[in-house]
Amino acid sequence: MVNRDVAAKFWMKKRWGRGISVILTSAFVVGLLSGCGSTAMTAESEKVQEGAKSSSSNVTLEIEVYERGEAPTGTSVTDNYLTQFAQTNFGDPNGITLEYVPVPRSEDVQKLNVMMASGEVPDIIFTYDENLVYNYAKQGGLTELDSLLDEHGSNLKSFLGEETLEYGVFEGTQYAVPAKRVNIGKYASYIRQDWLDELSLPAPQTTDEVYETLKAFKEKKPGGADQVIPLGFSLTPASYEPIIWGLTEKLTEEQSITLTHQLGSRDYPTLLPGHKEALRFLNKLYLEGLMSPDFALDKDKKKLNQDIQTGKVGMFGADSIEPLHETYKNLKTNVSGAKLTAIDPYTNSTGDHFKPLYKPAGLYIIIPKASKHAAEAIQYLDWMAQEDTLFLMQNGEETKHYSLEEGIPVRLDTEDAKKDLFNTGDMAIISNGQDFGDAEKNKMADLMSLSEEDRELGKQVRDITLVDGVKPVRFDKPLESQIKYGTLLQEKYDELVARSILAKANEFDATYDMLLGDMMKSGGEAILKERHELYQAMKKQ
Repeated sequence: MVNRDVAAKFWMKKRWGRGISVILTSAFVVGLLSGCGSTAMTAESEKVQEGAKSSSSNVTLEIEVYERGEAPTGTSVTDNYLTQFAQTNFGDPNGITLEYVPVPRSEDVQKLNVMMASGEVPDIIFTYDENLVYNYAKQGGLTELDSLLDEHGSNLKSFLGEETLEYGVFEGTQYAVPAKRVNIGKYASYIRQDWLDELSLPAPQTTDEVYETLKAFKEKKPGGADQVIPLGFSLTPASYEPIIWGLTEKLTEEQSITLTHQLGSRDYPTLLPGHKEALRFLNKLYLEGLMSPDFALDKDKKKLNQDIQTGKVGMFGADSIEPLHETYKNLKTNVSGAKLTAIDPYTNSTGDHFKPLYKPAGLYIIIPKASKHAAEAIQYLDWMAQEDTLFLMQNGEETKHYSLEEGIPVRLDTEDAKKDLFNTGDMAIISNGQDFGDAEKNKMADLMSLSEEDRELGKQVRDITLVDGVKPVRFDKPLESQIKYGTLLQEKYDELVARSILAKANEFDATYDMLLGDMMKSGGEAILKERHELYQAMKKQ
C-alpha cells in the first residue's frame, strides 16, 4: 500500500503564495458544571505558573465555549466544576481571570465568522475545519504561534508531539494548536451473532460472503422477526464508507495523491478505482431488498439506530465502538438473546480491507490576531497539558468521580460524576480522547466506558478499525479548488451515492456516469487538475 503521507513530506518544505476563500465547519468547546475541585499542583506546574504570573497580572483571558443546552440544573457552560477548577488552579495563581464566552453549538461557524470580522472575538477559539483556519491565516487574522510555543508551551509541545503539531502548520508557519486525536480508527461492521448461530452460518469474511449472508437473512428470517433488514444502511459516512473504501483497489503513489477529494474534514474516494463497482454492489443489494429501503431519507442515523435497537437489522457499519453504548444496550433489552459480533468483511479483488483513518489531529485551536493575550492563551493550554491537570479535567477526583480498575479510571454512576463531568470532552480541548501516554492503556481506558461484558467486543472493534487503514493526504496549504467547491461537492457526492443505489439495474451506468460528470463539472475537474499539478511539481524535486 502506498505511503499516503508522501505529499505532506514534500509540501512541508515548500512555501506558497497567497491564495483563496472560505469554508465552515465545527468547533469544540470548553465549559460546564458547578461545584469546586482542587488537586495538588506539581512542582513543575507551580514553576510554570510563577513564571507566567509576572507577565500576566490583571488579565482577563476569554475562551470560547459551546452552548449545547445540556448543563445540569444549577450550572451553566460558563460556571461549573471544571471552569472553577481552571480558575482556581491556573487563573488565580497567575493573576488571570478566565472568562468563558458561550457560542451555540448549532451556530458555531456563523458566530465565529461574525466575531472574527468584528474583532470582538475570544482569545482562544477552535474549529475542526483546516480550510477555515487557513482562510483566517491568509487574511492575516491569526497569531503566529511558533515563538509563543517555544517560550510558553514546553508541556504542550511534549504532549502533542511533532506529528500532531504539523497539522497546525500552514505555509511553513504554526497558526494552530491541533488537539491530539488518541484513536485514529474510524469504522467497523457489526453482525447479529445469534442470527448466524441460528442459521449455522460463519461470519462473512469477504464481500461475496456478505452477499450470501444477507440473502440468507432475508430468506430465512432468523429470530422470528416480522420484518428483517439484512443490511442496515443510512445516508451517512459510517454506512457507506466502510463498503466503498473496502472495495477500492490498491493505488499507485500518483493515484493516492490525485484521485481523492478532501471536502471539509474527510477524504472522499470519488475517483478511486473500485468506487463505481462498490456503488454497483450497493445497487444490487437495494434492488434485491437486502438493505434499508428508506436509507436515502435517513441522514442522521435515527431510523437505522431505531431498526437496530428493535432487532430488525442483521448487519451494519458504524463509527467504531459507538453502537456499544445505548444502541446495543437497548437491543439486548428489547430482544432476548440478541448478540452482536464485530466483523471486517469488505474486500477488494486482492483481499485487502481498506478503510479510511482519522488524521492524528482533532480540532484546531487558534488565537485571533486581535487578541492582546496570546502568551496567556498558550500558557493556559500548556497548563492543561500537564499530566495532573489533564487527568483531573478528564476524570475528576477519585472516589467522588471515578474508581480505579486495573489502573484505569472508570467513571462512577453518581450524581456528582454526572453533574461535574458531563462536559469533560469539551473542557479538555487539547485532547480528542483520553491519553495516558501508552497506546494499550489508551485503548483500555476508552473501553472502560462500556459494560464489562462488552469490553472484549470493543477491543475487537478497535483493532478492526486500524486494519489496512488509509491515512488522509495532507498538504501544507489547503487546495484552493477544494476550498472553493468543497461544500457543493459534499452535497453532490451524497446525491451520487443515493441515486446510484436507487437506480434501476439497466440505468445504473447512465445514472452514475451522469452524476459523476456533474460533480466533475462542478469543481471536481479543478481539484483533479490542481492535484495533478502538485504531484508533477513534487516529482521534479
